Amino acid sequence: MKIVVLAGGTSTERDVSFVSGSMVYKALKSKGHEVILADVFCGLDPELVESIAGQDYDLSGLFYADRDWAAEVKKIGEECPDLESVIKNRPPSEDGYFGPFVLEICRLADMVFLGLHGENGENGKVQAAFDLLGIRYTGTDYASSAIAMNKTLSKSIFKVKGIPTPEYFIIQPIRQEEEIKSGSIRKPLKYPCVVKTACGGSSVGVYIAKDEAEYLDAVRKAAVFKADILIEEYIKGREFSVGVVDGEAYPIIEIAPISGFYDYKNKYQAGSTVETCPARLPWEITAAIQKTAEDAYAALGMSGYGRMDFMMDENNRFYCLEANTLPGMTPTSLLPQEAAARGEDFAQLCEKIVHVSLRRYLQEEFL
Repeated sequence: MKIVVLAGGTSTERDVSFVSGSMVYKALKSKGHEVILADVFCGLDPELVESIAGQDYDLSGLFYADRDWAAEVKKIGEECPDLESVIKNRPPSEDGYFGPFVLEICRLADMVFLGLHGENGENGKVQAAFDLLGIRYTGTDYASSAIAMNKTLSKSIFKVKGIPTPEYFIIQPIRQEEEIKSGSIRKPLKYPCVVKTACGGSSVGVYIAKDEAEYLDAVRKAAVFKADILIEEYIKGREFSVGVVDGEAYPIIEIAPISGFYDYKNKYQAGSTVETCPARLPWEITAAIQKTAEDAYAALGMSGYGRMDFMMDENNRFYCLEANTLPGMTPTSLLPQEAAARGEDFAQLCEKIVHVSLRRYLQEEFL
């Protein structure tokens, strides 16, 4: 198959996306597919494209070029990338968000593997554009992507569907500046509490406040993202994650940061977190969490694959925190570890995601 792996973009998870994309690119190449790795925002270098495709710009030749498209991908740093610099230095493009030649090669592909994370990757905008253009892509559709990315919406659906989730309230953007200036910010019932932006990813914009001073500081920081701020009940206990592929829950993985909580650094710096898969849990709790992960996946209307994050308190009560529609595929990512626990290596997982996604399109064509 001809496959384009899209990575990069303009979210705070840009660097994470590149590492995910490069691993997927290499895995699919190892399976014999013709693969291109491209930055969705910066696109492909016009001079490089011309050197491969010729002056007539036969872009199909890019899929068969003797080139390692992942050669320049670097490791993930401890901090988010400088997005202002990325946007400022981007090559000219006539397609808005999509960089040079991105839409052209995606139209030629049999499938686009979305290695994107965060804003304009997981929020449904790219998916909606591809739906209009008739481009096939991996993962769930634009509507479920948008709902899952917005923690306010997804948690409200969890409540309606009876999926356990921590108690919370919301500070809306229209009120944040006024309430911060006046000191009238709504306070949590007790500390510690969790403060997070409703549309963040990789724990960017997430803070744990132990007292009022830390709480007010966290709200100010979260307000920078100009989205709903979620004030959530803090669940003290163990943290887990469950991948769901084609509606089926994978083995549970337990996440135990060596210090602090599972923030951006602990997620992507090797040796920062102890991860155990399958998690050491009684079978009945394992079955209940997996069933809840499948229910959450269904409640949000997801298809293809995803990952649900959980906390379990000291009384073995578990809570679904959020859903991830395009889980990380980096060396430290959770879903690949879960797949390995059931005997699927990384390349098999990537190809399975492609096949599951392709089946959705084939089913739609025969309806």
